[in-house]
Amino acid sequence: MTHTRVLIIGSGPAGLTAAIYTARAQLQPVVIEGEPSSTTDQPGGQLMLTTEIENFPGFPEAITGPELMTRMRAQAVRFGADLRTTKVTKIDASVRPFRAWVTEDGEEPSLTADAVIVATGARSLMMGVPGEDRLLSHGLSTCATCDGFFFRGQDIAVIGGGDSAMEEALFLTRFASSVTVVHRRDTLRASKIMQERAFANEKIRFVWNAQATEVLGEDRVAGLALRDTVTGEESVLNVTGIFVAIGHVPNTTVVSDVVDMVDGGYVRTGPGSYTSIDGIFAAGDVQDHVYRQAITSAGSGCVAAIDAERWLEAQGL
Repeated sequence: MTHTRVLIIGSGPAGLTAAIYTARAQLQPVVIEGEPSSTTDQPGGQLMLTTEIENFPGFPEAITGPELMTRMRAQAVRFGADLRTTKVTKIDASVRPFRAWVTEDGEEPSLTADAVIVATGARSLMMGVPGEDRLLSHGLSTCATCDGFFFRGQDIAVIGGGDSAMEEALFLTRFASSVTVVHRRDTLRASKIMQERAFANEKIRFVWNAQATEVLGEDRVAGLALRDTVTGEESVLNVTGIFVAIGHVPNTTVVSDVVDMVDGGYVRTGPGSYTSIDGIFAAGDVQDHVYRQAITSAGSGCVAAIDAERWLEAQGL
């Protein structure tokens, strides 16, 4: 059984930033990266599915998501972080030190930790239609703030009818020639003020009672196949970009019965990165349902690392 002063679960920007800070503080963290085959605990997090990143400070010529995560990982390793490509399946917070089970464990845990930083991220809900997986990051995105700039002068679609979809659509009008909101009902779920802003924007139009059935295109998005949910009539929407905005789900399975949650299933934190369990901290998209950016995740990873370091010192651990 391995004992560590700090166990970090997750290897996206939050987890790896926490690893860099705790490793430099000589805390010798163990980082559970996740499993390559997992859809919810993939090493590197959501940025592994991102082509170009232009808004992460320090990279004026842009950088790909996988390259950024590779550099963060190498930096964490350089300072002595112990990165393991496996998945945490269970945490026991009823004892001290905390106990953790990973994928290959049987009845007994293989890790104990004085402090735990949960940085398991979140995942975007997807449409579940043909072509979606193939064209993700090739004209299909889940983040307008991240990728909107790449769609200047294009006709694009936003899937969804809630506040997030309206926010995405309004933001995208800064770049696109037109934005078509595709919604499976005939009324929006968004708040009244967000609806009014979207309806008033001359670049935004709506396709009601429409269900996406396929993302078209070989190497890049070339259109979106639709089916009318009332008449069954099929059509094609000619767009070169698609933004899916039907919600996010935090990856909280491993801690859902350990720490307190807020609406939407995100980990409750505060002050700082503290959770409801003394000694367990949370960082990144697993506790952030507002910003969801690589830079804010990295920043919260720094906060969690400093919180954990100070907590350990106060506990004499």
